Amino acid sequence: MKEEYDFSNAEQGEFYVPIEEIELPIYLDKDILKCLTEKSQITHETLQALVNDLLRKDIEIAKRAE
Repeated sequence: MKEEYDFSNAEQGEFYVPIEEIELPIYLDKDILKCLTEKSQITHETLQALVNDLLRKDIEIAKRAE
């Protein structure tokens, strides 16, 4: 490690990303991933779109059950 670093040309906030824009990785179990991947190939949807649609439907069902 250097004794001193030169930050005179540094730009503050250059790599800042607002928390709202951070996408967290979600890991699916292998059997779920296989099933959804097969379905996404049939429907020609992206895996992300398919998972989002299924979760929205599940949330709607849960809201009705309250």
